[in-house]
Formats: sequence, structure tokens, C-alpha cells
Amino acid sequence: MPQTLGPTPVYVRTGQQSCYPLPSTIQGLQANEESPKSVSSPCATRKEETNSGQEDVKSSTEEPAEVEARERLVLSNFSRMSTNSSDEFFQATNHAEQTFRKMETYLQHKQLCDVLLIAGDHKIPAHRLVLSAVSDYFAAMFTSDVREAKQEEIKMEGVDPEALRSLVHFAYTGVLELKEETIESLLAAACLLQLSQVIQVCCSFLMKQLHPSNCLGIRSFADAQGCVELLNVAHNYTMEHFLEVIQNQEFLLLPTAEIVKLLSSDDINVPDEETIFQALMMWVRYDVQHRQKDLGVLLAYIRLPLLPPQLLADLENNKMFSNDLECQKLLMEAMKYHLLPERRPMFQSPRTKPRKSTVGALYAVGGMDATKGSTTIEKYDLRTNTWVQVGVMNGRRLQFGVAVIDNKLYVVGGRDGLKTSNMVECYNPLTKVWSTMPPMSTHRHGLGIAVLEGPMYAVGGHDGWSYLNTVERWDPQARQWNYVASMSTPRSTMGVTALNGKLFAVGGRDGSSCLRSMECFDPHTNKWSMCAPMSKRRGGVGVATYNNFLYAVGGHDAPASNHCSRLSDCVERYDPKTDTWTTVSSLSVPRDAVGVCLLGDRLYAVGGYDGQSYLSTVESYDAQNNEWTEEVHLNIGRAGACVVVVVKLP
Repeated sequence: MPQTLGPTPVYVRTGQQSCYPLPSTIQGLQANEESPKSVSSPCATRKEETNSGQEDVKSSTEEPAEVEARERLVLSNFSRMSTNSSDEFFQATNHAEQTFRKMETYLQHKQLCDVLLIAGDHKIPAHRLVLSAVSDYFAAMFTSDVREAKQEEIKMEGVDPEALRSLVHFAYTGVLELKEETIESLLAAACLLQLSQVIQVCCSFLMKQLHPSNCLGIRSFADAQGCVELLNVAHNYTMEHFLEVIQNQEFLLLPTAEIVKLLSSDDINVPDEETIFQALMMWVRYDVQHRQKDLGVLLAYIRLPLLPPQLLADLENNKMFSNDLECQKLLMEAMKYHLLPERRPMFQSPRTKPRKSTVGALYAVGGMDATKGSTTIEKYDLRTNTWVQVGVMNGRRLQFGVAVIDNKLYVVGGRDGLKTSNMVECYNPLTKVWSTMPPMSTHRHGLGIAVLEGPMYAVGGHDGWSYLNTVERWDPQARQWNYVASMSTPRSTMGVTALNGKLFAVGGRDGSSCLRSMECFDPHTNKWSMCAPMSKRRGGVGVATYNNFLYAVGGHDAPASNHCSRLSDCVERYDPKTDTWTTVSSLSVPRDAVGVCLLGDRLYAVGGYDGQSYLSTVESYDAQNNEWTEEVHLNIGRAGACVVVVVKLP
């Protein structure tokens, strides 16, 4: 028979440099451990101490023969040592595991059990010490001055008996079986008993099971149990897969309070507000007798002003709505929003704010960066609040323009180094394919680009020799560029945008100075006319329109060659009804060559140059509160990037 290994004693050096084992201690440990191993270094002479730890006992991965040989060596060394006794420390490997295994054996034989847990008609024996060591719930119960601390039988109200039995078994073994049919009762019991490790693995299990047919149930269950992470994951899954979720029975069976939670979210992934309205009506019709009374309350969570006018007119004559006073008020509010567009700034409310998925995505194309010219295209998704690179231009371009037609990006003109281009390329974000379009008649960099009533306009710029006042219009049917009336003033690095059926050219440079002036083009008369000037000169200005106002953002007030040139953080708003400018809240930092665009109900100022570096920072403007808010940054700093919005792609 092979020799059974005993524990390896751990020797601790004393001031006498001698170590002695304690035989009675070793024998006691041998009785409780099959083959424990030392984890400390044996004591040795001072000379051995400096020998790079060569006498360290090997780790628990040693083979039994190696352990036996080392034990013989240590005991041999011990026999030659002094007889002056000292203290000794020993640590057994897997001691806790083997102790709990022994406790499990006691449990199986119902030995030394001191508490009986009662769930339903099940009685589950256990040891208070083990339960307290694993569960904060039981620890608080058994160590506090409460009645249950002394009771031999404890009733566990509202706990599934099988779940409780599984968790008691887990307390002794650390083993838990997760099944789809019992996972919720197991998680509910774990939440009661405050078993954080079990809660985590149960939540992870449920996250993997998420499906459009069960996500609403998991979401409600997580909310009831206070499992915040699971609740957030299930909620986000529901929002992302909303179109599939509403096709399932779970949606139709939701109580009114849960419908309110869904309808009030900005994060629902839908192509338009009408989709959400139709989902609500489907839910109401499922049990119209009991649910119609809640229609007025629920309709307040639909952004009715964003529905098509024809649909609103149809609803006004629908008995389900015409007989409800609250519904009539909401429909009237929405109709006014459409009938009086000039008063929309006065009608702003949570119901006029588009949901994030319906506004499209923001694209930042090219621009000047630390490498002297970025070719990358980044996209910002409002729902995920992230910028990601989605494409690369075919070559370096600076001071070009970008317009969006039929969800495609048209990149127009610009320059590569000293060479000015008339080239036009089209990028399809869906296929990520570039195609070459007919070129402009004139080479232009520093031009402005905008779409007005269908056609695209290329305005002003510089041809490499002189500043331009000429304007070209792209004819999509004939696939060619044609000249229209020229501006009164040559302009480069100006802002160009469309508002109320007219094209506006704002600020810019004419060769000698930056401009305060603004002029607008009427395509029906083919004429430009001067408008009220801005309060400040601005080249490299960013412009955009929102709620029938035009905003001029940032820029610089003099050419770079002028040492007195200053970069601007100033923002002005133009009202075409009164032909006046008003200064509004300033940017957080000066931004020259800033990209500006409307996304949803906010203006976004993207990148730019602050006089020292190309900016990756982004901020958005809330017109209602007249304040700018910092947003998530671009992946790279860039100035002169063209910023446009592409509506949600199919």
C-alpha cells in the first residue's frame, strides 16, 4: 500500500533561527485533511533565507510524489535543528471547500441541523451558520435580536419551495442549476435572500433569453424585483425591437400603466410617430370596451403634432375621438401646429419633440485635422449617443460642400492642396458605394451648398484665382449644372442655407475682409436681394435653420493674415419676418469653420478650430431654454467638416 501523505508543516523563523513542528497540531490536521499542502516558506538558516527563496514550498499543483519528497526533506532538515521550540503556522489547501463539503454531508444526513425553513408544505433543514455565511438576509435574521433568531422553524412566506431548496443547496455547494422554466422564481427568491452572486447569474441568464415575445415580461419582472441592470437591458431591447414587440401577445395584454411607460420614451426605434400611434390603437381595440376610457390619457403621450395632417383630419371625425373632450383638445393643438407654422415657436411642448429614431443621423464629412486633411466620414446616432466611422472619401478634399438628396451625400468641389476642383461625387450610406457625378461648370473651394425645393445649389467660393459671386444649380432630371443669378457680392467660406423657400448666403470673405452682410435668393424670380446685416463680421461661419429662424454660429472676423483676427463664440439668430438679428447664448468655446446642423429639436455645433487645435468637441443648442450643452465628442478633431443629416435609412 502506498504511504498516505500527511500535511506539510509550515515553519516560521524565530529570533533563534530555529523552527519546530507541533506534532499534535499536525496530527489533528491530518485527521481532517486528505492531503493538505503548505503554502508558506519553511524556516531555514539565515544563509538559506538569502538564497532567492529556493526553500519555498511548491504550489498546490505539485504531484503527490513531489509533495512527499519535499516533506521528507523538510523533516530531515528539522531533525538537525536546535531543540529550542518556537511558534509554527500552517495553512491547508482547499480547507474551506472541504469544510463545506463536510457540512453538506451533515445536511444530507440531517445531522447538527439547527433550523427548519418552511416554504409551503416543504420543510428544509439547514445550519444557521452556513445560511448566515452566504445570505445577508439570514445573517441579519440570526444575528439580530428578533424572534426568528431563536426559532427552530422559520416560515418563508411567498418563496417558491423548490427555489428555496435550490438556494439552500447552493449555500453548501456553490452549485446552481438554471432552467428557463424556473429562473424567475429562483431570481425572486435570491433577491429576497440577498444572494448577490445568484442574482447576477440569474439576470445574465435572462438577458440571454430576451426575445420580442418575452422582453416585456422580463422588463416588468426586473422592475418588480429591483434588478436595475436587467431592467435597463430589457427596456433597451424592447425599444430597439419595438416593431416586432407590438406583434406579440405580451404587448396587447399590457396594463395601462405599462403602455404609458412605453409611449413616454424618446428611445423607441420606429420610422415615424404614426407607427407608435397605430400601435396604441391596436392595443385599445384589443379590449375597446374597457380601454377606450383611457384613450384621452394615453393620447397625450403620442406626439400628435408630428402626425400627417390628413391623418389628424380623419381622427377629428372618428367617433372614438370626437366623443372624448380630452382627445378633441389634443387634436386641436396638433392641427394648429400644422395650420400656423409661423407660430410654432410658441407651440413647443414635449409633444412637438421628435423621438430620437425619427430624426435621422448626423454625418460629419472630411475637414482639416492634425494630418492636414481628414478623409473619414463619421455618423452620430442620437439613440446610441455615439459617433462611428462609416466611410472614407476617395481622396483628400478641403473647403468642399455637402448636400443630401434622396438620402445620398453629394460631395461638391473643394481643393486638394493648391488645386481647386469642380468634381462632384455621390455617396450612398446604405451601400457605402461612391459614384462620380457630372462636374460643376466652375472650379470652387470655400463654396456653400444647400438644397432648395429639390435642386442643389453651389454658391460662391474661390476658383484658385479670385473670389466668386456666381451660383450654379444642379438639375437632377437633366443631370447637369446650370448658372442662375449671381450674388451681389463675391463670397467664400460663407454659410448657405434654405429658409421659407429662399436661399440665404451669410457672411464669408470677399478677399479683403470678412463680411457682415447677408443676401437671399428667390428661385421664382431668379433674383438676389440684400437682408439685414449681422452684428459681427464672420468668415468660416456655420449656419442652420430651426423653427423659421436662421442661426449664424462662430467663425472669425478677419483673414488669418490679419494679426488682429479673432475667433468667435458668438451666435446670432435672424427672424425673416422682421428682418432683424438677435444675439443668443454663446458657444462654450470659440469655433472657426464649425459645422452646424439641426438634428431633432436641437442645433449641433460640430468641431471647428479654437486658435490652437482642431476640435473634437460637440455642443447642442436648446432654443427653448437658450442654452448650449456639451455632447459626445467626435472620434477625431476636425475643422471645416461638412455636417448634414440623413433621415432614417430603410
